[in-house]
Amino acid sequence: MGGATGAASLATLSANLSTGMEAPLDPSVTSGRNLRSDARVTSDANAKMSALSRARFDTYLDSLLTQRKLSPHTVDNYGRDLEALGQFAFNLPGTPELPELSHFHIRRFAAQMHATGLNPRSIARRLSAWRGFFRWLAEQVTLASNPVDGVKAPKTAKGLPKALSADDAVRLVSQGRPGENAETPSARCNRAMFELLYSSGLRVSELVSLDYRYSKEDKSTGWIDFDAGEVQVTGKGNKARSVPVGGAALEAVRQWIAVRSAVAAPGGDGGASGVALFLSDRGGRMSPRVVQTRIKAHAQSLGIPVDVHPHVLRHSFASHLLQSSGDLRAVQEMLGHASIAATQVYTSLDFQRLADVYDAAHPRAKKTSGVP
Repeated sequence: MGGATGAASLATLSANLSTGMEAPLDPSVTSGRNLRSDARVTSDANAKMSALSRARFDTYLDSLLTQRKLSPHTVDNYGRDLEALGQFAFNLPGTPELPELSHFHIRRFAAQMHATGLNPRSIARRLSAWRGFFRWLAEQVTLASNPVDGVKAPKTAKGLPKALSADDAVRLVSQGRPGENAETPSARCNRAMFELLYSSGLRVSELVSLDYRYSKEDKSTGWIDFDAGEVQVTGKGNKARSVPVGGAALEAVRQWIAVRSAVAAPGGDGGASGVALFLSDRGGRMSPRVVQTRIKAHAQSLGIPVDVHPHVLRHSFASHLLQSSGDLRAVQEMLGHASIAATQVYTSLDFQRLADVYDAAHPRAKKTSGVP
């Protein structure tokens, strides 16, 4: 399917689908929400699909977890995407089984997702997950072809990552909330998390996976090395890397560890808290969602006019480091990007900042009305 023809066909199908030609998907599946903890399609009893589809999906997810060694979080994402595919097949006339799905069915479902407002990036992710599943299924049963091959998501404009100014970033991680006691365990925990996100450019999943020391028994995947001034993390694709930690972040983590026992659940390292570095108010390991909620509330309390989430600090880390050093390869390694292309977007962000400075400061930057 050619790019222009495919896009036109998809747009036509989207228009038709929006008029109600096909049963709508369950909103929780369409939006990709309701993250499950056990990375299994069968964990959602409300998902409508055949028993055989459930069994095939679960077998495939097991292979991703045990053979390809993907992280539970990644496998859970695959499970949500496959759940959407199973429900789509269940809603089709005659309820065909997965091996009976055709190229037309997948194109139709892609158009339906587009019509419901799912963003192109999410559609592309789902198509990729389905393509991998059918590639695996072809090894189990006879398939005429992979029905997802050639189906492309709608194109989307490439947006630049959002980053804070250096002043706002420093204010966010160093200042407490107005009127809050900065010495409480919760306040110290927040400051340590925020400092570490900005100091080392961690993903929020990497942050909450950190232990305060390495533990072979707990199979630590990330920890702070105070002697080396580094944080050891395991990122996407189970790739380990070491990232420097600034002095302010190390001190903030030390101050948090000094009061961590006040929050930790009973039982020491063998208890519910284990050796997790960051703990929730209930004493368990901190979750990404709680970090997101806390950092957003913190930014709002300081009057920072940006929708701040953990990845904004990762973008800010990369942008500010690149502005100061110009070393794209070093930034790539610290971010844990597999490809330099993923890091190059920050060069555009840096150019945009320079362009804004030029427009605001140069006397000849702005055109005068009436002057060609």
